[in-house]
Amino acid sequence: MSENAQSRSHTLAKLAATIVVAGALMAGFLFPWVGGTGLVARNSATLLDALPVELTDRTPAGNTKVLAADGSLITYVYDNNRTPVTADQIAPVMKQALVDIEDSRFYDHNGLDVQGTMRALVTNVAAGSVQEGGSTLTQQLVKQTLLQTATTPEDRQAATEQSVGRKLREARLAMALEETYSKDEILTRYLNAVYFGQGAYGIQAAAQKYFSVNAADLTLPQAAMLAGLVQSPANDDPITNPENAQVRRNQVLQRMYDLKHITEQEFTEISAQPVAVAQGQDPPNGCIDATTGGFFCAYVLQYLTGTLGLDPREIADGGLTIQTTLRPDMQAAGEQAVLNTLAMGDELVGTYTAVEPGTGHVLAMANNRRYGCDAPECESVNLNVVPSRGSGSTFKVFTAAAALEQGYSKHYTLTTANPYVSRVYKDGAGPYDVPNVGSNYPNTLDMEKALYMSSNTYFLALEDKLGSVEGPVRMAQRMGMHFDAPNQYPADTIIAENRGSFTFGTDAVSPLDLASAFSTLAASGTQCDPTPITGILDRNGAPVKNDEGKPVYAGNSCTPEAVPAGVANTLNQMLRKDVEPGYSGQTASRAYVPGHEIAGKTGTINNNASVTFVGYTPQYAASVLVFNSAADKSVGGFGGGKGATIWHDAMAPILTGQPVTPFPPEDPTVANGDMRTVPSCSSVSACEAALEDAGFRSSVRQVDSDQPDGAFLGTSPAAGTRANVDDLVTIQVSNGSAAAETPAEPETTEEPAEPAAAGEPGNGPGDPERDPD
Repeated sequence: MSENAQSRSHTLAKLAATIVVAGALMAGFLFPWVGGTGLVARNSATLLDALPVELTDRTPAGNTKVLAADGSLITYVYDNNRTPVTADQIAPVMKQALVDIEDSRFYDHNGLDVQGTMRALVTNVAAGSVQEGGSTLTQQLVKQTLLQTATTPEDRQAATEQSVGRKLREARLAMALEETYSKDEILTRYLNAVYFGQGAYGIQAAAQKYFSVNAADLTLPQAAMLAGLVQSPANDDPITNPENAQVRRNQVLQRMYDLKHITEQEFTEISAQPVAVAQGQDPPNGCIDATTGGFFCAYVLQYLTGTLGLDPREIADGGLTIQTTLRPDMQAAGEQAVLNTLAMGDELVGTYTAVEPGTGHVLAMANNRRYGCDAPECESVNLNVVPSRGSGSTFKVFTAAAALEQGYSKHYTLTTANPYVSRVYKDGAGPYDVPNVGSNYPNTLDMEKALYMSSNTYFLALEDKLGSVEGPVRMAQRMGMHFDAPNQYPADTIIAENRGSFTFGTDAVSPLDLASAFSTLAASGTQCDPTPITGILDRNGAPVKNDEGKPVYAGNSCTPEAVPAGVANTLNQMLRKDVEPGYSGQTASRAYVPGHEIAGKTGTINNNASVTFVGYTPQYAASVLVFNSAADKSVGGFGGGKGATIWHDAMAPILTGQPVTPFPPEDPTVANGDMRTVPSCSSVSACEAALEDAGFRSSVRQVDSDQPDGAFLGTSPAAGTRANVDDLVTIQVSNGSAAAETPAEPETTEEPAEPAAAGEPGNGPGDPERDPD
């Protein structure tokens, strides 16, 4: 026998065997479904048990939506651009065109076209490879769904492998689908799932991409072209291959005409026309395309994956709805306020970050950069969140809060030299001393005035009284500050090293942390962790749940009385004097919005390399930082300048016209502290007895004076002032030398720059960078 004859004989034998095997397989596979309704009912449960969850979810996954607090769109997040629609949102002609060209017996079969499948099996086995398809729309839906939801290379290979086993599995699942869903549901799901090219998944995305219309408004020529794309989207792309697209569209029209679903006139007229495309824009995708708040958007995605542990793939492919806290009006006002002072892309960065007291809702994140793009004015680092520079004297608030909590009164008075040399804290092996700027600071101040005038010498002396920075550091943490970034000293390290510079805010801080910490004061001591979201819904509108069946987002995380309410309310009243009119020496008058109660604190780090203002009302807390992100050089001015101005410009449009919400009154017990009046006395022995009776400790100290040696001069603090119980009162006696001239007590309207941190060289008193602007 010749070689060709042997080959033909072998092929015939293989075909015969294939027909027998295929027939047996198909009969055994299909008989429970086609042999009687009783058998169908008895076996359908078994088949349905095998349905993957992807095939039992009635709602296909669309693009994840990120929404602002008012429901407006911030952006979408997606790998596959898809907008699911319902059956009545798809033009009937689109359904007809697809069925006619892909599966004309769709409404007659039960998910499997036996004739077509048998023909394909025989042809493919005879050829030794897959040469012909016999898939119904339902089988194609199974394949598309399993492929698009595959999460591993193995799953993707199983969904695309060219094998009889895959075809049989798809056929089995297709028939199970037909038992579960109506024909219209299956067709709608298919049209929502299939890929139409140009990144468009599903009929709505395709209608928008190619024709800038909704799926419900598709015409016959448009529907025919889209139906033709399903077979080979790249080859028949009307944008890149219009000739191929026209040929394929006409094949669809021919099939519709053959099946008598369009008229001869329709076929003739449309076939003669070239394909017409009105290309639409893709929906925004990711934070670089955000309609507003690109940096806020980036914070949302980081929060979802980092804080809540969501899989990025679930966000991109899950069709979620992310409900956020962003206030578009506050975002717009913040952006404009920053740009009023600093140009977009200026070498100086200005950040405005707003938080809602009592909830932790992040309301706005604005700066003078564009998010994520590739241009000089663009930035991918979230400057509203990451620590970049110090915030200066804003940290004096933590020291004041710690002192108030320990019983010190807001009237607590200290007399300090300028510069003041610490008795507790060191600068390396030597003493740690700080100056005030210029000579316009009284030597004697109480805590309230020292806070709104921002006296450096007073607050280092107050830290001396506290004996350690642990109280201020722990207070900052309780209020919401974090010290865990790579460019920050950990809180335990600051405490262990007893870094006296803590109260001067020399180390890098997060603008978001600052706004959050001051919002704790605005909320009468209730600390709330910042959150940019209020809910996460799945594609069906239900809360997304974790493996334990609990919502991934459980709501606001707040700690009542993180700071005692009396301390917070008293401090609020003290900090109002830094902003509201009528207080000589205040540093933040530019932030004032007439008619509203506003508290706040300015800050300026050494060399004026960063200026800050954090202001708040009972409803809003917002931080503003201005700094040079590329170099450690002066930005010009103080926190009461650029910082307070940006804050005012951002908040004035929001506060104007709103009812005035007052702060709660101060707590008299906290305001007055555990304080006693220093008694009046006229000799050392009389003073020692009187001070002991009043609850004070005493010591005798000789001071320069022109009075006779040993003469009694008085006490420090002076008689009649108030001091904390158990404070040390110094009884002063003359050493007989000439008296030192006591400086006058002038007022100042400028905020001081903060001193360098311990160990930072080159920033001693009188450096030009410290002069007010």
